[in-house]
Amino acid sequence: MIVVMIESLGMFLALGEITGKTIDRDALTRGLRADGVGTVLGGIFNTFPYTSFSQNVGLVGITGVRSRWVTIAGGAIMLVLGLLPKMAALVEAVPLVVLGGAGLVMFGMVAATGARILTAVDFKTNQRNLFVVAISVGFGLIPLVAPNFFKNLPHDLQPLLESGILLCALVAVLLNAFFNGVGSAEEAKADAAGVASAAQHV
Repeated sequence: MIVVMIESLGMFLALGEITGKTIDRDALTRGLRADGVGTVLGGIFNTFPYTSFSQNVGLVGITGVRSRWVTIAGGAIMLVLGLLPKMAALVEAVPLVVLGGAGLVMFGMVAATGARILTAVDFKTNQRNLFVVAISVGFGLIPLVAPNFFKNLPHDLQPLLESGILLCALVAVLLNAFFNGVGSAEEAKADAAGVASAAQHV
């Protein structure tokens, strides 16, 4: 759930940047609460946790559709299709190259949105932010580049250390606190508002 929360926070901020909506603390709280409810429902029915997925960020960026009612209609359509086995065969008939092309664009949109959000960070006057981003991204790539890097650490930590998202987020928070210090809650809110405002004008 720690990994899910970190990933969801990033997606909420990215969606806010794409849709031009300022994401405040209350909005993040509601989003995480919805993810928590989805996870509880998944546990009740003995399935996987139901959380937000980064593909949706790319889908919003590609289509420009920003209405939540589209999601509700899509869910209703999927429920109906789930009761029609022939429709499952039709969906399965879609060529993998088509799905791969769509996935490539969607994940690319996620990466592009993340890069766009980073343009609001002050890299010119504060060179330490470059170290924070570079080292954090490097740690996040460890599970992909060297899967056995943490094999000698305790087994209980493996689920956390295998997540590039968690490693990147933890290192970014720690390095930012080390280089830039820890300010008050008011300063954090002001900085977040400034970044959100700057991102909307990029």
